[in-house]
Amino acid sequence: MNHLRMRFPGGLGKAFTMSYDDGVEQDIQIMRENGVKGTFNLNSGLYAPEGTVYPAGQVHRRMTERQCLAAYAGSDIEVAVHASTHAFLEAVPTATAMMEVISDRAKLEKDFGRIVRGMAYPFGTLSDDVVEILRLAGIAYSRTTVSRLNFDIPTDWLRLGATCHHENPALTELGEKFTVSAPNREPWLFYLWGHAYEFEGHDNWHVIERFLKTVGHRDDVWYATNIEIHDYVQAFRALRFSVDGNLAQNPTAVDVWALRDGEILRIPAGATIRL
Repeated sequence: MNHLRMRFPGGLGKAFTMSYDDGVEQDIQIMRENGVKGTFNLNSGLYAPEGTVYPAGQVHRRMTERQCLAAYAGSDIEVAVHASTHAFLEAVPTATAMMEVISDRAKLEKDFGRIVRGMAYPFGTLSDDVVEILRLAGIAYSRTTVSRLNFDIPTDWLRLGATCHHENPALTELGEKFTVSAPNREPWLFYLWGHAYEFEGHDNWHVIERFLKTVGHRDDVWYATNIEIHDYVQAFRALRFSVDGNLAQNPTAVDVWALRDGEILRIPAGATIRL
């Protein structure tokens, strides 16, 4: 029997992604200069009016629709649902919760000209009914506010936990482990989340700057958006095998990579290979 362990594109054993919420001005100051990719979760019903001038000292400053369109342009950024008006989805009527999700998704798709399938829960709160609403609304994954403090690949994508928040005391230790060590069997995913306005509010821009300099621009890490990682993992898990385990078929449109007995294998989209 051939045992395959998932590897990311190019045979890499590690992946990194970020997830930041609310569509605030500080978003434009993180990520790109360090070669990483990520996802920004937006409340399209709460865009700031054009021409908004915030009072001195206000930290939470939402961007206008025009600013968001400029800030989140490009394939290195995913825009995702965060509920149209940032409602507590488990506390409002079912129809209202569905409208919060669907209207946000529809507006973002119209604004950005992309299919939007990702989400982060407002306030990190959810219920089984909310999860079912997301499934019916075509949401592929939704991030909670839970920090798992590990690099495990998610299994419940609609109750998605992150590795940690950027203010978690374990951030530095986790970053060092992620960059210095290497996975043995299963691949690693470092998933960082937070709110960019917190860097200004807590006067700790140095935290994210130092961290991204450590984990960014590495040739042993796949940098991807949340949805890219979701779709790749799903493609790998869709592999089909013969009864004796000697044939592997990739029925998807995505090339996938695997580790077998120390050897990296590429299984092309639509192909069947002998292991």
